[in-house]
Amino acid sequence: MGRAPVKVGQLNQYIGRILKTDPILSDVSVVGEISNLKFHNSGHVYFSLKDQNSRVNCFLPSRVFPQIKCPMEEGMEVVASGYVSVYERGGYYSLNVMDLEVYGIGQLAVQYEELKKKLAAEGLFDADKKKELPPYPEVVAVVTSPTGAAVQDILKIIKGRNHMVNVLICPVLVQGPAAAQDIASAIDELNRDHPEVDVIITGRGGGSMEELWAFNEEAVARSIYRSKIPVISAVGHETDVTIADFVSDVRAETPTAAAQMAVPDTEQLDELVEYYRQKLTEDLLLQVESRRQKLEAASPKAFASGIQTRIAYEQMNLDQRMEEMTASLQGRVSTASQRVDLLGEILETASPFGILSRGYSIVTGEDGSIVRRAEEMSKGDKVRITTGQGSAQAEVLEVNKEDESWARKNLPSKNR
Repeated sequence: MGRAPVKVGQLNQYIGRILKTDPILSDVSVVGEISNLKFHNSGHVYFSLKDQNSRVNCFLPSRVFPQIKCPMEEGMEVVASGYVSVYERGGYYSLNVMDLEVYGIGQLAVQYEELKKKLAAEGLFDADKKKELPPYPEVVAVVTSPTGAAVQDILKIIKGRNHMVNVLICPVLVQGPAAAQDIASAIDELNRDHPEVDVIITGRGGGSMEELWAFNEEAVARSIYRSKIPVISAVGHETDVTIADFVSDVRAETPTAAAQMAVPDTEQLDELVEYYRQKLTEDLLLQVESRRQKLEAASPKAFASGIQTRIAYEQMNLDQRMEEMTASLQGRVSTASQRVDLLGEILETASPFGILSRGYSIVTGEDGSIVRRAEEMSKGDKVRITTGQGSAQAEVLEVNKEDESWARKNLPSKNR
């Protein structure tokens, strides 16, 4: 050993000085696809740039981020310009980004959009092809990694919500070249060999676009579409959307949400059952009371009491009708009596005797005929004069045949 050993920190400091003084690494532009993008609460942005074979960690300071003109999205191909530095405490290097420009859409994003358009055109995303989830499943199959956090979350939620459901774990790869075929085969096998399964949950926890890529493969999409068993897709976080989400019958934002969708809460079911039990009990009691009252009403005693009540009611109704009819008849009789009296007065006024009682008299000839005009009499005729108080015989001494105007002028008014 020609040189004395150095400490780890000293080594990292030395590498840092070399990188800062290197003319290329102190001002370099790198083309790559954004992956594993994270926006920190501090305002810093952490992400990776990757190509087909390698990746490099990148750090975008919060003071520089407002100056970046292009949006940052997973799968976007960009040119990142800055300098390479060493994080001495961690012992790894990163590209400190000072500028960022869009270079093109990443290859994975292109594949994603092409497959999405293809499957949509074939009708794999159509809403009318979606199957409804069973309301009370007995067996739930979970197609995911047996060691990931997703399966633990799903089991915890299902067992916490529903102790009656059986869970069938189907261990598969969820990342890497063989993952897509492994997932597709598991879904096909469940449909073929496990008819007792009521619903399938397939998915995994969050990750970068390439880590979730198995759920963007055509094999997985077609196996979900072929499934006769309803499938819930639960891939990544709320912002992660895969091809599997579009094909599945229901998309859950997270594996935890998928477990909540898959099974009902038995505690709530117990409360619902208790509610209906109480309601049925109340309804039955009401029915029993109603039948009891009907039976009591049908007994001879109740029947006789009912008849007596009905007779009393009808008697009261009859009495009231009689009173109304009597009052009506009395009113009609009184009206008719008043009319008869009035007509009698009119008749009395218009009768000859009534006229005679007012001072008039009737002259009749010897044959008893009424003399209406003076020209009907001659001198020497015997006539009878009848008044209201009696009659007298008279002989005509003179006949005056003048018109009525003479009588109106010469006779006293009381004799008219």
